[in-house]
Amino acid sequence: MALVERSGTRGGVTLPHLAAPLLPDTASELVGAGAVAAPRAAADQRRVQRRQARADWLNGLVRWLMFCDGLVALIAALLALYLRFGAAAGRPGNTVYLVLTFALPVLWVGTLYLGRTYEHRFLGDGTDEFRRVFEMAVRFFATLTIILYAANWDMARGYMIVVLPVMTIGSLLVHFAGRVLLQRAERGGAVAQRVLIIGTERATAEMVRNLRDAQPGLVIVGALVDVSRSDVIEGVPVVGTSDDAPGKVQEYDVDAVAVAAWSPLSQHDLRRFAWELEGSDVDVLVTPNLTDVSGPRISVRPLGGLPLLHVEQPEFTGVRRVLKGAFDRGLALLALLLLWPLMLAIGIAVRLDSSGPALFRQERVGRGGKRFSMVKFRSMSQDAEQRLVDLRAENVHQEGPLFKVHDDPRITRVGGWLRRTSLDELPQLWNIFRGNMSLVGPRPPLPREVAQYGDDVQRRLLVKPGLTGLWQISGRSDLSWEESVRLDLYYVENWSLFFDLSILFRTVRAVLAGSGAY
Repeated sequence: MALVERSGTRGGVTLPHLAAPLLPDTASELVGAGAVAAPRAAADQRRVQRRQARADWLNGLVRWLMFCDGLVALIAALLALYLRFGAAAGRPGNTVYLVLTFALPVLWVGTLYLGRTYEHRFLGDGTDEFRRVFEMAVRFFATLTIILYAANWDMARGYMIVVLPVMTIGSLLVHFAGRVLLQRAERGGAVAQRVLIIGTERATAEMVRNLRDAQPGLVIVGALVDVSRSDVIEGVPVVGTSDDAPGKVQEYDVDAVAVAAWSPLSQHDLRRFAWELEGSDVDVLVTPNLTDVSGPRISVRPLGGLPLLHVEQPEFTGVRRVLKGAFDRGLALLALLLLWPLMLAIGIAVRLDSSGPALFRQERVGRGGKRFSMVKFRSMSQDAEQRLVDLRAENVHQEGPLFKVHDDPRITRVGGWLRRTSLDELPQLWNIFRGNMSLVGPRPPLPREVAQYGDDVQRRLLVKPGLTGLWQISGRSDLSWEESVRLDLYYVENWSLFFDLSILFRTVRAVLAGSGAY
């Protein structure tokens, strides 16, 4: 037996005591506790090291973004100074402009910092990150204008006209490059996070699919499901039930626990579980039943002392729709004026490659169910529609109304190249200019496809179909019917001008990659 010294507190004074002898059972319990504590401490240490490595990488990315943002601001200011004043920029009367030029990088980076643009949680967030950069640019120049007006200093308009767009577009490109670097690092495992999911079988499957598509840096190590028909859900092993959560967090050395929208955990269970994880650096992420509603439409509003999520209704009319239409038509007209030599060359190549017209017209369904004639470069033989019946059995989409065939024999030589590069879609710029289509939107459906739409899918027709969309940047023809519908409905519910710009940027990458195009 052993004696241990314990201390007690009485009246704020610590008093030493001799403990009672330790019985053999008590001693073995302490030894067992130490055996359990050892691997738990090792898991905590590995988690801390992994988190530190992620934080170090993100801090390096932040420093790179700040440097590039400052460099962009300096280049914009020097360009504006040269274009406005030329060789006279160094004259004594332009001293204020010289000071502003070299102060602008610091002011711009400081503005973005105050706008929380460099916070780790917003890095790589796509639309929200770009929106923050744009909003801070507007606020920065609005503040600068007010200060100059109060100081009664009339700044040269030519200087401001150059600085504002160059600096804003430059920073947007910088943050887009940062997003690409972050995604590559996530895929490579440099900033990976280990996640454990708790939920029902169906909710867990849906969460796994969504997380894999949206967050390549998350490593889903297991799922805790109370009732499951299989040991594996969407490739993720079922490692226990919700009652096993505290132990599985340590066993699998996870960085975060994601609780699905439908889970066996009650509010009381979730609160106690969060308490058990206090001090362990393990994040608890709870998914609301709003997976297809984006952040800008969600806000927290108290009601009766409870913090409730308020969901704004999707906007299908109004000023933003007018701006979107003007943006679509203006950009389509500019593209037509710039690309007409290329389109002429493609048309000649199509005519020389096979018999038939260069353009292919097909009836499609647009906003509100209104039909229109969509025009494309012809990529198939003239008898493509007649040969369609013979290829029905080879349709890769056995479910839903979509029809796609690998190595379609109806596609011509030039047509195959046009499809891989998406150049067959260029004539649709005319549809956009006429107002039948938009630059970004759901896939333009055929009338026979619309005839098979259910009530939910009909919501695709609330907006104009697009030249590109989420379906274009997420797999194109490789997408299942269900996934295509989900992406289109997500866009319909959450569209915005910044979302459109993000999709247009990502479309360029998808087209260059050529995946899913056949």
